[in-house]
Parts: sequence; structure tokens; C-alpha cells
Amino acid sequence: EEQSTAVIEISELYKYYGDRRAVGPLSARIEKGEIVGLLGLNGAGKTTTLRILACDLLPTSGAVRVGGLDVVDVPHEVRKRIGYLPDTPPVYPEMTVEEYLIFAARLRGVAGGEVEKRVDETLELTEIGPERDRPIGALSHGYRQRVGIAQAIVHKPEFVVLDEPISGLDPVQIVEMRDLVRSLGGDHTVVVSSHILSEIHETCDRIFVIRDGEIVASGTEKELSERLLSGMRITLSVRVGDGGAARATELISGVAGVSQVELAAENAPGGRRGVANYRVELARDTRDELARAVVNGGLGLLELTRGERELESVFLELAKSDEPARRKKKRRQAAAAAEP
Repeated sequence: EEQSTAVIEISELYKYYGDRRAVGPLSARIEKGEIVGLLGLNGAGKTTTLRILACDLLPTSGAVRVGGLDVVDVPHEVRKRIGYLPDTPPVYPEMTVEEYLIFAARLRGVAGGEVEKRVDETLELTEIGPERDRPIGALSHGYRQRVGIAQAIVHKPEFVVLDEPISGLDPVQIVEMRDLVRSLGGDHTVVVSSHILSEIHETCDRIFVIRDGEIVASGTEKELSERLLSGMRITLSVRVGDGGAARATELISGVAGVSQVELAAENAPGGRRGVANYRVELARDTRDELARAVVNGGLGLLELTRGERELESVFLELAKSDEPARRKKKRRQAAAAAEP
């Protein structure tokens, strides 16, 4: 049963460039239909890992299986099951969008009679149909990214690898790209790499945090938070009426699981009087009980969200490398050994 659901199985993967270890030891399982985020600082080994998964780079040692097939033994078979968007979309600027996708579909082995249908479906899914007759070189960066995803899914792969898909996009394009990536889940198993915490948080079902070429933690954002932080931090905005902040503070403090309440501002930005904003620490996840208490207490619940600082704390705790410390220690040891 396990064999049938795991699309990706990575076991003791290593990749060396000369004597420099870029990745490893790295082991993971990714289940069918999941959207998994590979989160790490620049230089952590994300792109190298994705290139190995996409059969663009051979591992030094270890095993990587996609749909039960080994990437070293049968790379051509594996590539048929994979769609890959590298950090720079692999497009030809002089081709039109439609010409390029027809070319990509044929390159990936789509049967001749199916090419037109697959290209039309992909144009619709990625919402670039209106641009189908335009040269790719005339498109905005955001649309080129969409064309990059389109070429990665035109052959209906089981597994899609996206390396920094939001890189260089403006805020509107980021939201659109986030929706597009989320829409791929279920039909495809997706791995998305990023160093931007909010994107992984918004898009992915599960997170792998990579540091110095190793996965140092994995799980949902909630699981990672609870494992690494003593509880949960949230922001809470309530309508209290004039002068009602003290009663609201007392009500919130009395909710089970609330360990600390801090009144951030009695008036919300924009001059909305009678609105109190709180930073609340919970010993455990009792957001549902807190929401019920606020509403039953006659207050207006305007907002209850996880604190961005909490997510940043988790990421920084996991992603901080101790490599500089190790290098300093080695230099000290070398200097001591060199002394007469």
C-alpha cells in the first residue's frame, strides 16, 4: 500500500561537487497528490535537490525513485513522468506561446492526435490562452513564468518540480501564481522550492526545511511550530465599543490555553474607533475556543490569524546554519597547530 501512494522516495541521497558536499544525507517520501515545499536559505541545496529529482543531475550516491523507477537506472522513463520548471523558464523568445507548447508536448512524447487538445487544456489551466499567438519574448515576466509552468505540465506528468516559481513577480502576479500552484495539487504531486516563508506557508500541504544540504525538519507548518515553539502566537482584532478594551482583555485572558495577552493598540489603523488589537500567546492550539469566547462575550471578532513573527521564528531556528561556527573552529585549530 505504501509503495502505491509514494510518488517520490529519496534514500540517503548525496551530491558532491569535487570534495564539496552540496546535498546529503537526504531521505524523504512524498505522497501522491501532495504539494510539498522545500524551504531553505539561498545556498542550502534546494536547486541541486530539485535538479536530481528532475533527472537533470545525477546523484553521487543514494537512491531516488519516482513512481517506483530509479532516476539513475531509467532516467528517460522517469523524465516522461516529470514536469520541471527551473529557476529560469526554459523558453524560446522568438516562438509564440502556442508554437512553443506544441514543441514541448511533442518533445515530451504526447501522441500526435493529442497534442492540440493538451495544449488547449494547458493554456486554459495556466490562464494564458489570450496570449497564445504572441511571441514569448514580448510577454511580461509573470506570463513567461506561466509559460514555464505550462511546458512543465503539458504532457500530464505525475510529478511537477517548480524551482522558485514566484521569483521576480510583482504582488498581483504572486497571488495569481500561488493560486495556479495550488490548483496543480491532487492531479499532480508538486514540489516547490522557495526561500520565502510566506509562499511556502500559503501554498504547500507539507514543508521540508533544508539546511546545509540536509532536511532538518519536516511536517505541516502547525506541526513545526508546535515542535519548536512553546505554543502558538496569534494576532486578534475585536470590536469592543468605546472604552471596552479592559473588559475584552479580561475576557480573552480567561480563555483556556491563553498564556499571555498584550493590547497592541486600542484603535486599529485607519481610525476605526472601538477596535482593539491583541497579540495573544496560546500554550496550545485553542483558537476555536478563543473565537467562541469572544463571540459569546458579545464582542465582534474581526480577525484571528497566526503571527508572521511566529512563522519567522520557526524558519530562522531551523534554517540557521552552524557552518560559519564550524569554519571558525577549524581555522582556530589550524592556527594552533601551526604555532611552534
